[in-house]
Amino acid sequence: MSGGVLVAGIGNLFLGDDGFGPEVVRRLAGPGAAPLPDGVRVVDYGIRGMHLAYDLLDGYDALVLVDACPGGGAPGELTVLEVGPDDLGTGEFDAHGMNPVSVLANLGQLGGTLPHTHVVGCTPADVEEGIGLSEAVAAAVPEAVAEVRALVRRLLAARPTPSSSVADPATAAPAPARTRRS
Repeated sequence: MSGGVLVAGIGNLFLGDDGFGPEVVRRLAGPGAAPLPDGVRVVDYGIRGMHLAYDLLDGYDALVLVDACPGGGAPGELTVLEVGPDDLGTGEFDAHGMNPVSVLANLGQLGGTLPHTHVVGCTPADVEEGIGLSEAVAAAVPEAVAEVRALVRRLLAARPTPSSSVADPATAAPAPARTRRS
């Protein structure tokens, strides 16, 4: 795919709340879900970092990562971040694991470039071995689905049209450096 938005659910569903990303994308694209606009691809990457890296070589305009993100907030609290190359630093790429920072930081070594990237994260309550989300994180899933849908609409509206090379600033996606919701 050239252009468009990739929505990537990441996390290990065998580690409790780390399965947040896969659950959100399942609800976004699963049976009975409202259809997403053309140009949006939703994938549950789980812990397959190399798969995500290679898919990003297809040249997406934007990436939305959905993941459990520890960070001191209350369990179930959503955070939306805009991520750029300067936020990544470096990290060793593990072809058999999923460290989103390493995957994105090493994309250039594979010949790709980081698309406009946002993270929709949720503070986990429990990432110990076990299947299923905690009550607080499960309660945040519908809000995360709505947040991803809204973000995708803004990102698609900000894309340049074939007849113009610059997006209209009036419709450009706002850059939520840090937006916290609880």
